[in-house]
Amino acid sequence: MIHIKLLVSQWIAHLSRRLRNNFYLYLALLFSLFVLLDASLLHIGENMRDKAFDLMVRSRVLVPKADQDIVIIDVNEASLAAMSREYGRWPWSRQVFGEFLENIEQQKPKAVVFDILFSDADIANPDSDAYFNDTIAATNNTFFPFLRLPEASDKLSQVKPGMIPGLATTLSPGADPNATIALVLPHFNAALESQRLGFHNIYPDNDGIVREYRLFRDDYGWKLPSLPLTIGHTLNYKLPEAQNVLLNWRGKPFTYQYVTFSDVMLDMARKTKKRPPNEFTGKIVIIGSTAPSLFDLKATPMAKIHPGVEILATAIDNVKHGDYLHVWRGALPYVFISLLLIWLTTVAFYRNVDRDRFNTVFSSSQIGLLVLSYIGINITNTYLDFTGPITWAIAYFSIAKIYAMATDRALQRWLAFGIKPGTEGTQALIMPILVESEEALGDAILKKLKRKIELASRSPCNVEMLKGTQSGIWGLFGDMLIVSWTFSPAAIEYEQHARQDAMQLSTQLSQLLVSVGLAENTQARFTLHEGALTNEQALAKQWRSLFAQAIIKLEHSDSAATQT
Repeated sequence: MIHIKLLVSQWIAHLSRRLRNNFYLYLALLFSLFVLLDASLLHIGENMRDKAFDLMVRSRVLVPKADQDIVIIDVNEASLAAMSREYGRWPWSRQVFGEFLENIEQQKPKAVVFDILFSDADIANPDSDAYFNDTIAATNNTFFPFLRLPEASDKLSQVKPGMIPGLATTLSPGADPNATIALVLPHFNAALESQRLGFHNIYPDNDGIVREYRLFRDDYGWKLPSLPLTIGHTLNYKLPEAQNVLLNWRGKPFTYQYVTFSDVMLDMARKTKKRPPNEFTGKIVIIGSTAPSLFDLKATPMAKIHPGVEILATAIDNVKHGDYLHVWRGALPYVFISLLLIWLTTVAFYRNVDRDRFNTVFSSSQIGLLVLSYIGINITNTYLDFTGPITWAIAYFSIAKIYAMATDRALQRWLAFGIKPGTEGTQALIMPILVESEEALGDAILKKLKRKIELASRSPCNVEMLKGTQSGIWGLFGDMLIVSWTFSPAAIEYEQHARQDAMQLSTQLSQLLVSVGLAENTQARFTLHEGALTNEQALAKQWRSLFAQAIIKLEHSDSAATQT
């Protein structure tokens, strides 16, 4: 195992010397290619927003209030139980809704929206259907849904878009006049002729969560409106041009004003009313159900179980106020921000920015983008989607950091090259470098200088730092770097490389000092000391002895060189 580790270390050391910091450039080019490929074909990173969006919209501090003029009359479980004694099990006779509509119209609501699909005739009670139809015909503010069936059923349908007045308009000159569309329409002629129809389909995302609301469909060049869009058009709201809008949720389920259907219905039958006579005046009244047994429940970012009628209420509320959420996304922003983050990270690694400081800056910047996105969704109606770019940047940073750490470990090992240690021992070449400056050098500068020396050496070397800011006796050594090479006496090639590296470093030292930001007049003293490491004594003892001899030689030998 030790032998394998040594081989891996040698391979990494060889790779790092061959690629040097160019590895970060090659990695950035590879990631850039992935980003462009993803933006044009895969769309993985571009659509990473969902989970982050869910968390942010669910955790907002500043949540828009539910419109108080939108009231949901709820056919809940309590209503099903209370009404069953007189009207039987669901579905009730249409007379119930006819009487309800007739009474509520007396309060002059702005709109009465049925989130109930009356698709079939009540064969057992035709008079009940006729009564409800007459009641609908007497109103000018009632809205009814239809159900858009899957497109696979279109060929089986005989319904053409132009057959229903006001239901569909052409979106393009190329609209197919002979296209048929599979729909489940209201049974009542009064509802069909009112032209106040819209589909109430809810389309979840691929993960089953409802985030967007489809305001209209483009079917064969025909525009089929949703129920909120028809309501907005009738009530003269400013309508969005987008086909889908990202819902601006008002809170968790049951945020809107709810009243129980049976309570209102029973109060209508009383001679002495207990409920306010203007309870629904000027209101948008939505009649729907939250009863689990009627299965109109969906998953949303706000809750795993969200009543469908409240999703409809949210869409109507958004259309009324025009405050649906906008997402700053798309291929161009996604590519631009992703490449910007990747290449800024590349520059930091390539230029050997202080690792500890860069780790802090990188982490803070990614958190800062998330905070900016969170602030944006709180104080504006815009969601800044940085999820994909941040994911790419973190992936690049992780790989680059692993490479840097692996390179450091490989470069810092004292390896004997060419043959295994034997009786001939190992030679060590030590080069202490003392940087003489009036002020103690910062940790960042010493790390940069250390990294420069490691990359400048063709053969593996070890570089240790002694900082002038250290306490005790170590502070007396000043700002010093100890460079050492180890090689087998029998490996002549490695010995030559080590000596050449030491001589080259001595000639380039002044340039290296300037390259890390030190003044041109900064002085540095160094010397070379060589000794043998044998198997006869403890290795640590021999290294301590060689280190002490090198320091003494640096301080007292007239041959110690000085560079400025």
